[in-house]
Amino acid sequence: MCFDADSHPPIEPVAGAATDHHRTTLTASDGNEFAIYEAFAGDGGATGVVVLPDVRGLYRFYEELAVRLAEAGHDAIAIDYFGRTAGIGDRSDQFPYQEHVPQVTHEGMTADVAAAVARLRERNPDRRIFTLGFCFGGSSAWQQAAYGHGLAGAIGFYGRPDGQRPQGARTPIDLAPEMASPILALMGGADPAIPAETVAVFDQALTTAGVEHEVVTYDGAPHSFFDRKYDDFADESADAWKRVLEFIRVH
Repeated sequence: MCFDADSHPPIEPVAGAATDHHRTTLTASDGNEFAIYEAFAGDGGATGVVVLPDVRGLYRFYEELAVRLAEAGHDAIAIDYFGRTAGIGDRSDQFPYQEHVPQVTHEGMTADVAAAVARLRERNPDRRIFTLGFCFGGSSAWQQAAYGHGLAGAIGFYGRPDGQRPQGARTPIDLAPEMASPILALMGGADPAIPAETVAVFDQALTTAGVEHEVVTYDGAPHSFFDRKYDDFADESADAWKRVLEFIRVH
């Protein structure tokens, strides 16, 4: 997993930025009912963000992140991955996500993201939509840029550029020529699972494909550095959040 049970996004709440936020469900095109947490900006949100969690699914870390995005002016929907295999129950610390992650498929993930994108466009059909993911969700956020959602951009924190999950998916490196939106990659320089060489291959693949992108590596930062508990990486987290908001603003 990416975060400890008591982790929180390293973003302070915005005082006075009241938002409407709650848990509900969506139904994908294949009939799958899955849990989401949606948070709406007070001004209606000119943009929308689909948040793709790590392997634990719709965990409280991502519910809080959706609220922080709404406070920054962006309607946000954080999705769960396990509606097809585990229903819409709570993803508490005891949830056996390891049993369910291998059963998530590329087709299912894409259908669920499409449903979240459609939900965000209900309020504004012309709004710009982004994916924002972490680890398993980071790779998936980049992959979704190639799958016809009309995204304005895809942001991934420490996703694996060479990752083949979910089941049936192609790697972000292989998908680079088909990506139809700008990419932001935020990586930990001390992440043992994602070598610098792999990040460089992804960067080059995006360059070769002519995809507008920015790849940022934080030297010495571990996997899942974006965590309020990691005081040693507070500066890196602050810079990463600033880059997320600026990427959304620009695109």
